[in-house]
Amino acid sequence: MFRSILPKETSFFDYFEQIGALASTVCQELLTLTSVGGSFTTQANRIKEIEKEADKITHHCTDALHSTFITPMDRSHIHSLIKRLDDIIDSVDAATSRMVLYDLTEMRPEAKGLAEILVKATAEIETALKKLRNLKHPEGIEAHLIAVTGWRTKATRSCARRWRGCSRKRPTRSA
Repeated sequence: MFRSILPKETSFFDYFEQIGALASTVCQELLTLTSVGGSFTTQANRIKEIEKEADKITHHCTDALHSTFITPMDRSHIHSLIKRLDDIIDSVDAATSRMVLYDLTEMRPEAKGLAEILVKATAEIETALKKLRNLKHPEGIEAHLIAVTGWRTKATRSCARRWRGCSRKRPTRSA
């Protein structure tokens, strides 16, 4: 009897998997952009399209969250997860927009290295998201999250090495 008055079940896991796939795709586009050189307009436009698609998925998920009575996990966790996944795509779009704005024509190897790390990390995230449907066996998800943490550490160390290198090359002021 109550089923007829409750809103239809929405699969939030579908939203997670869709935006996870978009995060992997946008990072792959970034890798292509950092590998090719020349004009970045084609990849930048593709990244902008992906970002708009991710925003739609985020919006649909948020709307579903507000209209669903019973959710498969805590509402705040659903909202936080979909927002953070969208943030990955937004960050890649913002970086790409700046590359086009400043009319970059070549990429440093460090940019390509970070893009490669992003591709690997988002692949792990995408796999973990697919395993979220079975919340009774979280151990399958944990290995992927540990791998993501490892990729994040590697990216942080890579950036730190780069910044240390920049500070050593800075000329000293003479009086």
